[in-house]
Amino acid sequence: MIIGLPKEIKNNENRVALTPSGVFSLVKHGHTVYVETSAGINSGFTDEAYVSAGASILSTAHEVFNIAEMIMKVKEPIEQEYELIRAGQLVFTYFHFASDEKLTRAMMKSGAVCLAYETVEADHALPLLIPMSEVAGRMSIQQGAKYLERPMGGKGILLGGVPGVNPAHVLILGGGIVGTHAAWMAAGLGAHVTIADISLPRLRQLNEIMPANVDTMMSSQYNIEEILPRTDLVIGAVLIPGAKAPHLITREMLKLLPRGAVLVDVAIDQGGCFETSKPTTHANPVYEVDGILHYCVANIPGAVPYTSTLALTNATLPYALKLADMGWEKACELNEDLRKGLNIVKGEIVHPAVAECFE
Repeated sequence: MIIGLPKEIKNNENRVALTPSGVFSLVKHGHTVYVETSAGINSGFTDEAYVSAGASILSTAHEVFNIAEMIMKVKEPIEQEYELIRAGQLVFTYFHFASDEKLTRAMMKSGAVCLAYETVEADHALPLLIPMSEVAGRMSIQQGAKYLERPMGGKGILLGGVPGVNPAHVLILGGGIVGTHAAWMAAGLGAHVTIADISLPRLRQLNEIMPANVDTMMSSQYNIEEILPRTDLVIGAVLIPGAKAPHLITREMLKLLPRGAVLVDVAIDQGGCFETSKPTTHANPVYEVDGILHYCVANIPGAVPYTSTLALTNATLPYALKLADMGWEKACELNEDLRKGLNIVKGEIVHPAVAECFE
């Protein structure tokens, strides 16, 4: 199979879909890989490294899209890439269709096969979402702590406090991968952390594995409203695979938070779990609503591309090899994990959660 790796062109997206090591594995399996020039440079991988791994370098994205049977990306195609995608071409990337009708309609019109990292499922887990969720969860605390600083517009509180001064209170909505890694990071810095989730079994698990400065709470509007007045940082970490995230904090609820508090919406790719959320970029990451800072960057792991690209390749490469070795139809027929990743096939939405969003 001919595989293409175009350069990511979304605002401040510095990741690349595969490391040179990943390219080497595909080439070793007899496949041909074309990489757009400088596609990996911001992740720390030079064109020369890809050539050494067996890839060929092309000078434009148009050339890569034109020759490849399978396109591997990190983020969803943006508008200027829509016309580069052709009928029957396999596009393997994060799509998050539920929150982007324009992208959905464009991919349907293209006639391409859209296989989304975020809905590939194995043993009730999302193996291609997990590594970026781990990065995003940890980064959410790093960014939240920064924007709590007064020069950044925040309340002016140190996340971990100091002897004789209380630490910040962090509320994490969602006890999945993002929420768990956010909690470990915040707890490690000394914050007082509360994780809210609707699953009692999950709360029991978290209660067993988390340090003493992490509490658990059943998620409900009443409980969230009760805790907001003493909360400095809120992490939105709710995920419903393939579907829009629910709004757990409304605009009306913002008045319950202390002025200068920070909301970090890691669910923004799926529409966001705060009513006042709107996508931002690394170039302009925050905005204020009613005295509350909102950090809603849609590609948080893009800020640490070296770590993120290595983590992503570790997860995607086994699936990419299956797709390349067998072709997408046979691979998805034989592998249920990959079959659940199919979102749009030649103009038709085939993933139930995505279809429900556009009925």
